[in-house]
Amino acid sequence: MIILLDVGNSRVKLGWQHPSLGREPAVHVVTISPLAQLGEQLDSWIASLPVGPVAARGVNVAGRVVAELVEASMAQAGCAMQWLQPTTSLFGVLNRYENPQQLGADRWAALIGLAGHFGDTHPPLVLATFGTATTIDTLGPDQTFEGGLILPGPALMRQSLAQGTANLPLATGESNDYPRHTLQAISTGVVAAQAGAVWRQCSVATRRYGTPPTLCVSGGGWPEVEAEVRQLMGSLDIRFLPNPVLDGLARAG
Repeated sequence: MIILLDVGNSRVKLGWQHPSLGREPAVHVVTISPLAQLGEQLDSWIASLPVGPVAARGVNVAGRVVAELVEASMAQAGCAMQWLQPTTSLFGVLNRYENPQQLGADRWAALIGLAGHFGDTHPPLVLATFGTATTIDTLGPDQTFEGGLILPGPALMRQSLAQGTANLPLATGESNDYPRHTLQAISTGVVAAQAGAVWRQCSVATRRYGTPPTLCVSGGGWPEVEAEVRQLMGSLDIRFLPNPVLDGLARAG
């Protein structure tokens, strides 16, 4: 069995793959905060696996301290930890970043997973992932990653307003076409900004390739922005991918 880890800024998504058992159907999530409990959470999950792991493969965007804690838990379980790093190409996917190694490892793994879902023949694909940060990346029909956007995720947008202003609260709630109170105004502004960024990249892809893209979405912030995205881009084929990063890691073996 091989453990798969998507180590993000606030949580770790865990899965596994086994030649005879396939992929774990339900992905397990542990939180990074408080950091002191991360090793204990990982050890507990590893102990619950149906088969002992022999290796671990992952991506990490949470920094070196978190990586060392993960590596320690894997070493205790007898696993060699392999961190996937961005490259110029992998499985036919071409990375057009000016410095390919500068691309986030999670974005690279997600693109590899995205390509695996669609095979060699597909329309342009736009992958929007709504996490701590929102990333919106485009994969062309020729399997070329052209680039993408990074912006604060929905929760981070709300937090920045609450922390950076004197009179604005930390807002939650439904959006509205004409917000008439502050909480509603913030919530609507956040989802409008997220959906607008997605609309921009889908429009750019349509102009570039001459055909509308398939919009693939993922991340814990998707439910918050879904209604706004569908209202703005209802004519697009929109597909939810639960774990594109883990899908990419599974392909990378």
